[in-house]
Amino acid sequence: MLIITGTMGAGKTTVLAEASDILALRHITHAAIDLDALGLAHLPSAASDDGVTYRNLQSVCRNYASHGVKRLLLARAMEDRAELELCRSVVSATNTVICRLIASIETMQRRVKMRELGVSQRDYVARVPKLNVILDRARLEDFTITSENRSPTDIAVETLVKAGWISN
Repeated sequence: MLIITGTMGAGKTTVLAEASDILALRHITHAAIDLDALGLAHLPSAASDDGVTYRNLQSVCRNYASHGVKRLLLARAMEDRAELELCRSVVSATNTVICRLIASIETMQRRVKMRELGVSQRDYVARVPKLNVILDRARLEDFTITSENRSPTDIAVETLVKAGWISN
């Protein structure tokens, strides 16, 4: 499993999609999942958003596994080791590599502001530096790649090479 992590606006979803395209062009069987999309819901207060998200991930992974998928790309801002271990256990990952995408706070906030045009825009932009501090403290990544002033293709190739999934 290759987890692409980073603060909001770091480029996780963009790099996930580009890495998936690169793997597909090389005929490498895989699945690419934006974990936030599996948990996009407003649940009753008794329900745990993360619990539902990870049960959804488990179902999706079972489905992919039944079709022979053994490589999994995930995009998610992994905030702590407990979440990482939950993720590993849910997908039964034997080998996990974590790439953290980074950029300046200003760049990430600008990206979020351009992408999030709705009622929560201000909250999302304000969350960028807070989440960056959380990820700095967690230090879950195996390697870091800058996404500032680079093409998604260059970032995705570097990510896949450093993860050992492709050669350059």
